[in-house]
Amino acid sequence: MTPKAHRLAELDNPTVSRTYRRLAPIYDQTFGKFADAALRQTVGRANELDGRLLEIGVGTGLALPHYKPSLAVTGIDLSPDMLGRARERARRLACGHVEQLSVMDASRLDFTDASFDVVVALYVMTVVPDPVAVMHEMARVVKPGGRILVCNHFSVDKGLRAAIEKRLASFADVLGFRSEFPLETLLVEERLELVSRTPVKPFGFFTLLEFRRRT
Repeated sequence: MTPKAHRLAELDNPTVSRTYRRLAPIYDQTFGKFADAALRQTVGRANELDGRLLEIGVGTGLALPHYKPSLAVTGIDLSPDMLGRARERARRLACGHVEQLSVMDASRLDFTDASFDVVVALYVMTVVPDPVAVMHEMARVVKPGGRILVCNHFSVDKGLRAAIEKRLASFADVLGFRSEFPLETLLVEERLELVSRTPVKPFGFFTLLEFRRRT
């Protein structure tokens, strides 16, 4: 798979950390509400699978109580502020299936090869400084035959939405995410086969991609 040539707005880890330190107290009541349908659709697909699951960019842990109890869940996030809220959520809701929640850079995962059966990335790829590196890392840590579920906003080429996304692109360092982000940016890993591409109800603003790790 070859990515479409496109220059992404630059982000770095300190910028992302500052943004989510600011957003952590209000995240659940703002973006969390807006993205709830996408979260539930993605987790619903994850719950059709079995084994060990890694959630990249677990944030405040909104998805944690929705994973089925038989999945052994590990979550990582770059933001200690967001992760602190995820730990409190897991404790308060007695999420016994959550095995580990750790501060970690998604582009340099501290896990051995083929450690997980499922990897989930919700709303993460437009936020991380190096989404290509994150795709390579997810492909590395998922087992052959395992699945990677990426739910994200992807930019469009035409129309009013495209114009807005293009205009916002120059503010990526302030917003903490990239508004211009072609789907082809993620088609970079030869070990992964894209098996489905599903618009997420009700508005189709997010798209759920499912990849299978080739055996």
